[in-house]
Amino acid sequence: MEPSERDEIDWGSKLAGEHRVSDNLKGWPETLLMNVHVGLPRPLSDDAKCSFASGECFYFHYGCDGHDDRGWGCGYRTLQTLCSWLCRSWSPPKGHCRSPPSLPDIQQALVTMGDKPATFFGSREWIGTFEASLILDHFYDVPCRIVHVPGGVVQLEEAAQDLHQHFSTHGSPVMMGGDRDNSSKGILGVCSGTQGSYLLVMDPHYYGPPLDMETAQRRGWVSWKKVSSLDHSSFYNLCLPQTAPK
Repeated sequence: MEPSERDEIDWGSKLAGEHRVSDNLKGWPETLLMNVHVGLPRPLSDDAKCSFASGECFYFHYGCDGHDDRGWGCGYRTLQTLCSWLCRSWSPPKGHCRSPPSLPDIQQALVTMGDKPATFFGSREWIGTFEASLILDHFYDVPCRIVHVPGGVVQLEEAAQDLHQHFSTHGSPVMMGGDRDNSSKGILGVCSGTQGSYLLVMDPHYYGPPLDMETAQRRGWVSWKKVSSLDHSSFYNLCLPQTAPK
């Protein structure tokens, strides 16, 4: 990437729609939805096995802090959602927890730890589950388990069982990414029954003014997705934060 292209990135000094958001996420609790999935009907009957992230997390999405990261920032936003869960729902006490790192903070940390070259800072390069695991360990001292799903219905259904175990043991949201299907997803729950499994997906690709809960759910920014509807030709990786058991 040429230096001039990096210089064009708005690190929060411009307007996002009609809403100006302060730098470094100082004002993020006021404009972001908390637990955007609450009240969404379950996709299967009452006898289905359903597991959910516990506690509180915020819905981070494109442009939510004034950074226009459309086309490359979805992984950063899903990571920020996981960080918000650590701040709201996990020790240390909320008042002493580091706020979710900004996009520049994330890029600088990956450069500092030697995972990325210096040119990564200020770039539009995306990150995946591996980079997310490095950031969670760096800022929060939380290790992560990466589950690789080669693809296909059988492997994806097996991964759903891993998610049930994770939510019941650790309770944190999960980051999901892939190769052909390279759109980052936040996973907030899983439901399994005789008809297969569904994932509760929080989609970070929304860009625009702050949403209310009803609109976010109606427009599908958080929704249940049947596992069999995922791209079977894509592999997937799941980043599962390994917090202390609940």
